[in-house]
Amino acid sequence: MFVVFIKLVLEHTLALIRYINKIVELNSNEEQIIIDALTHRKYLKDQYIVQQGDVCKCINFILTGCTKTSYLDSNGHEHIVMFSIEDWWTSDMGSFITQTPADYNIQCIENTELLQLNYTTVEELFKKVPKLERCFRKITERALVASQKRIITNFSETAKERYLIFKENYPKIEKRVPQYLLASYLGITKEFLSRIKSQLARETKS
Repeated sequence: MFVVFIKLVLEHTLALIRYINKIVELNSNEEQIIIDALTHRKYLKDQYIVQQGDVCKCINFILTGCTKTSYLDSNGHEHIVMFSIEDWWTSDMGSFITQTPADYNIQCIENTELLQLNYTTVEELFKKVPKLERCFRKITERALVASQKRIITNFSETAKERYLIFKENYPKIEKRVPQYLLASYLGITKEFLSRIKSQLARETKS
């Protein structure tokens, strides 16, 4: 049983190395340095990886599972910022970079497995493996572009169009998250989302 566990952890670790190698090319020594710095963690459904107000200590690479990043306002209303699934990173980057209290909650929608790098380790890795700093810069740039596009979409598109864009871009996520969470992400009520889906189903049949 222990041997099986070790093999699974190794396979998961190699999944991250393959991910990084798609962005920057690592040599075997650099790969091992990164592997040695990783921590493997498991979280149950509904557990928090980061809680609003706490300092985000780690960046997290999702191996299996699904998480939501959300903001809880002063009235207790939850606003979904993003969802993350396998081969995605999740963290409160503002909190992680500045080591100040997090603005967001990151909570598991499913049982979730992660590979984690803590703040101190990342700073050390950037010195030992400069390519990794370039890799994270590219990941951050992509996230910034996606965030800006979402802002434009929210300003310029109808709720129906926003849902269709999400469905097209993230079909795997659309099937895995509860409707009320997806509605929150789209900035509408779950009842309105249900009406949009019913309308689209009628249009498909006609």
